[in-house]
Amino acid sequence: MSDPARVTGTYYELFNLPLTFELDLSELGRRYRDAVRRVHPDRFAAAGDQEQRAAVERAAALNEAYETLRSPGRRALYLLNLQAPLEEEATVQDPEFLFQQMEWREELEELGERADFAAIDAFKKRLASFRKEVDDEFAQTWQDPATRTDAERLVRRMQFLDKVLYEVGQLEERLDDF
Repeated sequence: MSDPARVTGTYYELFNLPLTFELDLSELGRRYRDAVRRVHPDRFAAAGDQEQRAAVERAAALNEAYETLRSPGRRALYLLNLQAPLEEEATVQDPEFLFQQMEWREELEELGERADFAAIDAFKKRLASFRKEVDDEFAQTWQDPATRTDAERLVRRMQFLDKVLYEVGQLEERLDDF
């Protein structure tokens, strides 16, 4: 018996989406929900152990694909790795951004000490605006082999920005608890 709910291909193929950085997240969500309905392990509850295991694996693959495509940073990294594996240990040659990172870290530390919610919100908005610029630039560079180095630099910036935005959220939660 062939399984029409088999999960194979790139993450984009799983959801029948074009291979692009810019995605309509609501459309991705709709396609994810449709795909999960077809492969959800509950649909295979009466099947044999092998089919049940396969259903769990298919659902896990869809979840991983969805989480990757939903996150701009993870999506960008995935796209670059589809083209050629990104060197994890590569030295980052981005001194301007390294200096900017230090400034942001210091500012975040000061904001935490002051517990100034308005200033934290303004900081978060500045980071989000910068992140949008990085995302837009990545969208323009990732497909061109001549700009691969730029695309890799931008992915690393995305990773840092994701981390610092997460830390801002953690700071807000800690301050809310007081």
